[in-house]
Amino acid sequence: MCRHLVYLGPPRPLADLILAPEYGLLRQSYAPRDMRGGGTINADGFGAGWYPAGSGRPPTRYRGDRPLWADPSFAELAAATEAGAMLAAVRSATVGMPVVSTASAPFTDGHWLFSHNGVVIGWPFSVAGLAAELPVTDLLTLDAPTDAALLWALVRHRLRDGADPADVLAGLVREVAAAAPGSKLNLLLTDGAVGYATAWKHSLTVRVEPDAVTVASEPHDELPDWAPVPDRHLLVARPGHAEHQPIERLAATDSKEPHDHRSA
Repeated sequence: MCRHLVYLGPPRPLADLILAPEYGLLRQSYAPRDMRGGGTINADGFGAGWYPAGSGRPPTRYRGDRPLWADPSFAELAAATEAGAMLAAVRSATVGMPVVSTASAPFTDGHWLFSHNGVVIGWPFSVAGLAAELPVTDLLTLDAPTDAALLWALVRHRLRDGADPADVLAGLVREVAAAAPGSKLNLLLTDGAVGYATAWKHSLTVRVEPDAVTVASEPHDELPDWAPVPDRHLLVARPGHAEHQPIERLAATDSKEPHDHRSA
């Protein structure tokens, strides 16, 4: 398992979002509060991707294979860098998967950033059929031989075909869950303007503020404005607004109206 977050809002130092919060990603790297049987620490690497304010450029990324607390260079960078959109993650590697920097989220392509918190049961055999939809070059150039990297390759491939990001995540989660029952599939995706997330057998929370939104595996503090995202739901979040829908019913004509989280 891993822990991850997306922040969209007014520019803030990366350190304020990742390192400073009482129960933020730094704390979650050595003392997570809600791993749900998925390990005890997240010390097998970390990463952050952010969009330089006002540049219109693709995101900048920093990844490492060490624990977040053991990288003083990132701490210095995070204190000196502000961003109004970012995705960050700390990693707990599944047994048998490599601990290398390229296995750490976020994964990126163009203006997208992506992370996976969870595990694909029966990897790699259970999802070989899904992998077969990818061009051979995509399989040969995976960031790492891991379930998260394959999930990202599938997401990226479908986004390149012009599919709606929410539909891409919901559809992939349904397909992987069918092929690999019991998998934990919390996916996180952003283009710097909108955050898309799935809650599937693991924890996910959202904090909506008038001009910002934070989506995270765990609340970063004890304030009461964090709302849990129900299991098997997809969340779409923008500054000041977030809504979720049941993943298994997104394509159904009788799907319920999305549930809104709005700032007061």
